[in-house]
Amino acid sequence: MAEENDYFCERNNKKRFFETGIKRKYINFVPQKKLKNMTDIERIDSLREELHLHNYKYYILNSPEISDMEFDRMMRELQELEKKHPEHFDKTSPTIRVGSDINKNFIQVVHKYPMLSLANTYSETDVTDFYERIRKGLEGEDFEVCCEMKYDGTSISLTYEHGKLIRAVTRGDGEKGDDVTDNVKTIRSIPLILHGNDYPDNFEIRGEILMPWTVFEELNKEREKNEEPLFANPRNAASGTLKLQNSAIVASRKLDAYLYYLLGENLPNDGHYENLKQAEQWGFKVSNIMRKCKTLQEIFDFINYWNTERKNLPVATDGIVLKINSLRQQRSLGLTAKSPRWAIAYKFQAERALTRLNSISYQVGRTGAITPVANLDPIQLSGTIVKRASLHNADIIEGLDLHIGDMVYVEKGGEIIPKITGVDKDARILIGEKIKFITHCPECGSKLIRYEGEAAHYCPNETACPPQIKGKIEHFISRRAMNIDGLGPETVDQFYQEGFIKNTADLYKLEASQISKLERMGNKSAENIIRGIENSKNIPFERVLFALGIRFVGETVAKKLARAFKNMDNLEQATLDDLIHVDEIGEKIARSIILYFTDEENKKLVYRLKEAGLTMQLSQEDLQGQTDKLQGKSIVISGVFSHHSRDEYKALIEQNGGKNVGSISAKTSFILAGNNMGPSKLEKAQKLGIKIMNEDEFLTLIE
Repeated sequence: MAEENDYFCERNNKKRFFETGIKRKYINFVPQKKLKNMTDIERIDSLREELHLHNYKYYILNSPEISDMEFDRMMRELQELEKKHPEHFDKTSPTIRVGSDINKNFIQVVHKYPMLSLANTYSETDVTDFYERIRKGLEGEDFEVCCEMKYDGTSISLTYEHGKLIRAVTRGDGEKGDDVTDNVKTIRSIPLILHGNDYPDNFEIRGEILMPWTVFEELNKEREKNEEPLFANPRNAASGTLKLQNSAIVASRKLDAYLYYLLGENLPNDGHYENLKQAEQWGFKVSNIMRKCKTLQEIFDFINYWNTERKNLPVATDGIVLKINSLRQQRSLGLTAKSPRWAIAYKFQAERALTRLNSISYQVGRTGAITPVANLDPIQLSGTIVKRASLHNADIIEGLDLHIGDMVYVEKGGEIIPKITGVDKDARILIGEKIKFITHCPECGSKLIRYEGEAAHYCPNETACPPQIKGKIEHFISRRAMNIDGLGPETVDQFYQEGFIKNTADLYKLEASQISKLERMGNKSAENIIRGIENSKNIPFERVLFALGIRFVGETVAKKLARAFKNMDNLEQATLDDLIHVDEIGEKIARSIILYFTDEENKKLVYRLKEAGLTMQLSQEDLQGQTDKLQGKSIVISGVFSHHSRDEYKALIEQNGGKNVGSISAKTSFILAGNNMGPSKLEKAQKLGIKIMNEDEFLTLIE
C-alpha cells in the first residue's frame, strides 16, 4: 500500500484502475511530488474524490485498500482545508459523515409515493394463497417472484438528483415522514455521490436502516456502564438513533443500511431484481440474498433455507419478503388501502422459551378495553429480556387454564410482541390459585361489560376513568392525528394530575403562563406547547375525525367518511343507511359512529372543538375535485390499463361518488374493463347483461 499512498486522485491526468468487485472503474491519480503545485481547492476536490472511493470499497465492497489510520489522516486533512475555505462547501463531502453537534429539529416531508406496509403471513398455506391470488389477478400471465430477506430495522426513503443524495425521509405515517438527511449522511454504506453515469436524473430508493448485532451489543454495554436504560433490540436502537437531533452522535452509532426498492419515472428495467442489481452498480448496498423464483417449491426452498441460516447474518431479520418482479405487473395488481397486492411478508416462526408466571396485572386502554398482562421470571427471547407478556383476553386465560406459579411457554408474535402460548402442566407441583378474570375496572372500579361477539371486556366509564381519558388525549395529540408538538404521554399525565385537562377540548383553553409554572417546564417549553396546539387548528378534517377516537374509525375509514359527508354536521346527522352505503363502512362501524354521536358528552366535546377553531369540513381544494357523477353506482374493475393504474381508477370512482366492488353481481352498475379482462368475469357480465366500459368511455363519462 505504500506505493498507493504516493498517489492521489486528480481529474484529467494519468489514469490507473482498480477492480471494484462490480466493474472496473477508472480513477485518476498523480504522483505525490505534484502535491506542492496544487492549490487548496484542487486538493479539497481530489481528497473528496479519493475518500468517496475508499469509503465505497470499505463499506460496500468489503475490500479496503488503505488502513484506517491513513483514511483518518486524509479525512482530517480535508476537514482542515474545508474549514479554511468555507466558500467551497459541498453538502456531499465525505466530511459530512462525521456529523455535527448542532441540534436540529426535523421537518416533515410528504412522500411522492406513499410508503405502505406489507401484509404479514406466518404459514406456507398463506404463501400458497398469495401465489394463487397473483396468478388469478394476472389472469394466467407468467410471473416471477423475487424473494428477499426482511430486515428488522427502520424504513427510509432516499431521493437522488443528478447522482447526489438530496433527501432522506423516514416512513412516518406512510404519507409523510421526518426529514433525517443530515443523520443519514453519516451512514457510510449510503452513497452521497453515485458511481457511473447511467442512473436516472431523479429517482427514489427505499431500504432499511439497521444496527448490526455487534454494534448493538457494544452500545448496550456502554449504556449499562453509564447506568442508562438499555435498548430492547437492534430495531429500536436504530430507530432511536436515527431520530437523534445530534448527527455527531448518530455517526458514532455506526448504523448500516440495505436498499431494496427503486422508484422513479425512467428506471432502467421492468424487473425489480434487475433494477436492484443496477443500483448496486451505482454504489448502493443491496443484499446479495435475493432470488427470482417461478414456482411455489422454489419459494419454499428459499424460505426453509433462510429460516435457519439467517441466524448467522450480521443484522437482525424477521422474515422473507415476496415481491412480483415485473413493475408492469405490480401496477396491474395495484394496492389496497394499507398494502400492495403484489407483495407479502412471510414472518419466521417465533422463538419459544419456558419461564414462570408470577402474577397477572390489568391495563385499561383508551377505548376502555381491559388487557391482562402476565408478569414473568425474566427470560431471554430473540435477543431481548422478556419480563411481561400479553394474555389478550379472558378467553385466552380460560383456554390455557392458567394458575399462578405455572411454567409457561412464551413466544414473540412476529418476534416483537411476547405472548404466552402454552403451559407445561407436567411441571405443576406447587402452584397457586387458578386465575380468574377481574369483574371491575382496576382504575375506577366500574363493573366491566362484554359486548356480544367480542372477546374483550370493557370499562364503560369513558368520561371518568383516568386511563381512558388520558388515552383519548394521547391519541388526539399523536402524530397521525392532531400532531401537537411538545406534548407526550408524560406531559398529558402531568396536566391531568394538575387538573388542567379532563378532555381534548381542554387543551385549547391552556395558557403559557399556566404551563410555565409546572415542574420541568419553563417559558420556552410552554410557548412551544401553545404554538403546537394553535397549529393543530390547521389539521385537515379527516385527521380531526380520526383524532376523536371513535371505535373502529381508523385513518382509512376517517378519510372515507370525510369524503362522503364533507363536514362534521352531516356526519352527526347520518343515518345507519347513509353510513353503510359508504364504501368499506359496514354495520359495525356505522353503529359505532351513531352511538358516538348520540352521547351528549361527545356532542358537547365536538361542539367545543368546533368553537376552538378546529377544521370541521373538507377544504375547498378537496371539494373541487368531488362530483356526484357516479353517485349510487357500484363498479367492478378488471383487466390491465394503459392510461391509469387500477388504484388511480378506484380513486377516481370514489372521487366521483361511485363505489368500488370486488365481484360481479346483479347490483353491479358497469364494469370498467382494460386489456385481458378475465374470461370468467366476461362470461358472468354477459350472462347478467351488465355493461362493459373501456378506459376512454369511462374518462369521458367522468369529464
